[in-house]
Amino acid sequence: MKFVEIKDLSVTELKKKRTTLSEELFQARIKNSIGQLSNPIEIRDLRRSIAKINTAIVKKVAR
Repeated sequence: MKFVEIKDLSVTELKKKRTTLSEELFQARIKNSIGQLSNPIEIRDLRRSIAKINTAIVKKVAR
């Protein structure tokens, strides 16, 4: 997910997206621990997407 796509969303949309991605990250970690995750790079991508969303939320609230 690119930051350009994220910065145009509202704060409420960003919070919903962050919640969804956090749930996906949790599921990916569980699958990875039992060996069912086919692509462990997915965990890194989810963490980075959550960080980008957190950055966008902070920038919008600071205005």
